[in-house]
This record gives sequence, structure tokens and C-alpha cells, in this order.
Amino acid sequence: MSNLISLIVPCYNVSATIEKYFDSILSQTYRNIEIIAVDDGSKDRTGEIIDSYTDRFAANGMRLIHVTQANRGLGGAINTGLKYVTGDFLCWSDPDDFYYPEAMEMRLNALLDHPEYAVVTSDADVYTFPDLSAPTGREASRLRHNAEENQFELLLSEKSIFCAGCHMVRMSAFDKANPDREIFTARRGQNWQMLLPVYYKFKRMYIDKPLYAYVVYPSSMSSGDITEKSVLTRLSEHKEIIIETLKRIPMPEDERLSYMKMTDARYALKHFYTAIDFRDKKLLHEQYDLLKQYGENTPEIDRLYRRNRSVFGKMYYRLSDSISKLHPERTPANRNDPTKQ
Repeated sequence: MSNLISLIVPCYNVSATIEKYFDSILSQTYRNIEIIAVDDGSKDRTGEIIDSYTDRFAANGMRLIHVTQANRGLGGAINTGLKYVTGDFLCWSDPDDFYYPEAMEMRLNALLDHPEYAVVTSDADVYTFPDLSAPTGREASRLRHNAEENQFELLLSEKSIFCAGCHMVRMSAFDKANPDREIFTARRGQNWQMLLPVYYKFKRMYIDKPLYAYVVYPSSMSSGDITEKSVLTRLSEHKEIIIETLKRIPMPEDERLSYMKMTDARYALKHFYTAIDFRDKKLLHEQYDLLKQYGENTPEIDRLYRRNRSVFGKMYYRLSDSISKLHPERTPANRNDPTKQ
């Protein structure tokens, strides 16, 4: 049968959530789906639960492929899953989230009706565990460019829908963008690696409707602990993913260097704000110097640097803010903050 959808799901110690996830696939109104469940070295009942769904998927006209491997992280699990893909369209998602019943059918029909697009992305409802009775927000609500067809630079600057389960990709386009069917292996991520090469070459369409449920867990990888060390580690990992993915995309070298510089500057800014959050003066000085090198020391960044570089600076700017409120006429004429426009 044509129009087969391949769905890759990396699984690691998800025995508490994978049944709800699998049930959401069984409830799909479109059934020509192969589910490639990659058990990434789980130590709980994940593998046992995956096996228990084999017959249930078959009874619904679906095929479940259960792959086991030593733990390699999200990127490694996706790479393994890509070796088993035989479908015409590709999705990937996390087993602690779930799909709405029309997700696959609506996305497939959108791509069939619009062959000029390689990717279709829909919105997602956001839930906060353990309350899954009603969403607390929408994934797309924080973004302003959802309808844009060209998403490469938006994703590069984290202004594009990132949630894994929101996307469906035409495999013919995926293979043109990534003929080796292999992404940079990272423990914490797969979405930049999967989407950036496709977005560089092709256009994306958007469905302004939530078709997926993104569940935020207190102990999830995306929320995690918030020590300075953990935040800096995540930032370094994310930056490495983007840089390594850019290296693999065929493009003019000057363009690649420009995107790498853009990434360096953006992560210097992230480190700058991290230094403020954790009152790390040494990191603050280092990242401010980098921002100056990149020409990114905006008036707001200069103000924040002066305000946080010393106790005296903090006291001065608190006093300055008080004077500004009491005497607006003494406030500098240009107080626009370009980072908030």
C-alpha cells in the first residue's frame, strides 16, 4: 500500500508513559503506519510493554518494529530507527507525549494536496504532568513566524516550532537533504539534525491546529535540574549539535561560516544571561567580550553588563532606575530595547 507513514520513537525507561503513547497511535484515523520503537538500553519494563503491543498494532493494520540496542541517546536511537524506515513519509516523537486521533491523516492529506512542500508542521497542546485533563498552553503561541514557508534561519535562531511530534517529512525530500540517512549523534537532541537539512533545501507548510500533546515532566530532559553547571552543559551540547549539523549540509562555505558565526553569537548571548542568572562575574566578563567581538553588544546588553559586573554597578543602576521613575525628564531619550521589539 502506498503512502506508508514511518514513525520512529526512541525509548529509554518509559514504562510509565509508553502505553498512553501507543494507545494514541492505535486511535489514529489513518492506519497505514509502521512504528519503529528503538529501545535504547532501557532498564525497566519498556521492552516488555513494546512487545505486548505487536498483535494489537497488527490487528489495526499497523506494523510494529521493535529494535533493541545499548544506550546511545536520542540521536543514536534516531539513527538506528532511520535504518528501518520504508515509508513514504516520516514522523518521530517522544514516548512520554501522545498524538490526537487525526494527527497522521491531517498531515498526510496536507502533503498530498500540496506537493510543493516537503514538511508539514502542526501546533501542539502543552500539558503539565500529572494533570493531563486540560492543556496549559499551545506550543506555537510563543512564536510569530509559524506561517513562513522558509524555516531554516528561524529554526537556527529557535523561532520555529521545535517539538518533535509536530512534524511530518516527505521521505523523498529527506533523502535528498540527508542521503546517508544519518544525523549527528547527540544524547540530548534530534530535532535540529532532522529538520535543518530539510529546511535548507525545501519549504514547510503549517497547520494551525494542535494535533499533538507535548507533556512537560518535572524530571524531563527539557526541564531538568537548573544548576549553573547543568545549564552550561546543555548549552554546549545544543551548540555542538547545530554546528555539527551545519557542517554536514551542502552549502557555499561563506554561507556556512556566516551561520556558524550567527550561532556563536547567539550562544554567547545565552551564556551571558546564564552568567547573570547565577551571578558568575568571570563568565559575564568573558561572554560580554565575545558579544563585543560579534558586534552584538546592544545598548541593553551594555546596560545589563554594567548593572551586573559589580556590587557598585548594581547599586548605581538601582538608584538610576529610581531616579528615572521619579524624574522621567532625566531619562535618556533613546531607551528602546531592541531585544524586546
